[in-house]
This record gives sequence, C-alpha cells and structure tokens, in this order.
Amino acid sequence: MSVALPPSGQRLPQWKTLAALAILAGGVLSGCATPPADPAGRAAYDEINDPLEPVNRALFEFHQVLDHFLLKPAAFAYTWLVPDPLRTGMRNALLNLKTPVFLANDLMQGETGRAGDTLQRFAINSTVGVLGVYDAADKWFGIAPHTEDFGQTLATWGSGEGPYLFIPVIGPSNPRDLAGLAADSAMDPLNWYLRNTDREGWIYARTALTGIDTRAELLDTLDNLEKTSLDYYVTLRSVYRQRRDDEIANRRPRQPSVSPTISLAADAGSEIEVKPAK
Repeated sequence: MSVALPPSGQRLPQWKTLAALAILAGGVLSGCATPPADPAGRAAYDEINDPLEPVNRALFEFHQVLDHFLLKPAAFAYTWLVPDPLRTGMRNALLNLKTPVFLANDLMQGETGRAGDTLQRFAINSTVGVLGVYDAADKWFGIAPHTEDFGQTLATWGSGEGPYLFIPVIGPSNPRDLAGLAADSAMDPLNWYLRNTDREGWIYARTALTGIDTRAELLDTLDNLEKTSLDYYVTLRSVYRQRRDDEIANRRPRQPSVSPTISLAADAGSEIEVKPAK
C-alpha cells in the first residue's frame, strides 16, 4: 500500500491528512492479533473489539510520553496564565463556532427538535452572548448545549464502528469516528473560508486552543482515573466506548471526554461510571 505525498513545500489539506491517517491506520495495523478459536473466547474478543491491541498499546504509550512532556504542561500553563472566567468564555466561543457542524449533523440524523435548539442557541449566543463568549441560551433561556458529529451521524445510519483505535494526541477512536472527524472538518464553513483565503494557520490555532483547553478541563479527572485504574489503557477504552454509545443515543454522557483534541464539550464534572473491563 502506498500513499501519494504532495510535492515538496506543499501541504495536504487537513481533511486529506486525516483521511491518510485513517488509511495508514487500517493498512499498517491490520492483522495484528488472531481471534481465539473457542466460542467463549471469541465472544469476549469480539465484545472488546480491540483486535489491534498490541499496536494500540504501543501508540498509547507513545501518547503518554507526549502528554507528559507536552500536552499536560501546556494545559497547566494555560490554567495558570488564563483566569477561569476567560477560559470559560473562550470555551463557549469555540463551541459556538462549531454550531454549523452541529446543525448539519442534527438535520442529517433527522433530529429536527435538536436542530431547532441548535439554531436558537446560535442566534442567542452570537448576539446577546457576545459572539458566544457567554452562554446566554442556557443561562437565561434554559436551552442546554449539545454536540453532534458525523461519526454519530454515521452510527445512526447503521455504520459499524470498526475496530478500536488509539491515535496519539487524538486519543481513543475508531475508523467510523476518524472518518467523521475528517467530514466535520471538511463541512465546517469557517474552515472553508479560512482555506479559501489562505488563512489555514487559524485552523491549526483553533484546533490547538481547543485541545489545550479541553486537556486543561480534564487535568484532575484523568489524573484520578489513571491513579485508580488497574489498567489505564483498558479503562480509557471502556470510558470512550460507553461515552460514544451515550452520545449516539442522545443520552447525557456519563463520562468526561477522553479525546483531548477532538472534543469541544468536555464534561469534566460528570460522574465517571466505568463498566468492569473485559
């Protein structure tokens, strides 16, 4: 398998980079584990859905090094330098900027009621909420925030998740969610504008700020999770899959986000309820 690279000095568009990552992940990681022959072992193997576990664990360990030396220190610095009210305002504004993506996925899922909430939130927060910095829709009108992504849309259309993957920096994922991440980036009107006006640097800055802010929100949560887990890798895998099931079913997630780069709605104060690892 080969992946064509752009000429020297040119960069792949972001969606092509993510697509290439998904292709490489599928090609490089395939065939890393053999399913058990006995029926009971095979059933447990299929339920865990992590046939690439040896490679996923290696990527997870690499991510832990990156997190220890880069992501976590950046999150600490962010919380020390930026006051909490300002961090909350920036988080709200970043969430507001993603509204067109949430709306598109609401509509593609046939969730017209949630689409109406999304439109109302955008109208209220973009005006009296000062470009989304203050969540007036929730605080004044009781219209609670929600997020939608194309990975969830694919799930509602009947697409299977595929094997569990762990991608450094991105975190826990699967082929369906990686494809959804690429699609959400491609359909984002702000990204269209920035790409077409040679301002792609703002896309990367926005992604970086989102990742740092979310990692900062999860500092205590992930530290506690790691300290209390017999196997941190297995715990994160379980938390991620439970959370995605809740999001796809439009239930309030029981766990905080464990994908620091792609999640814009980390619910660091929610209770963690982890099913026993299999």
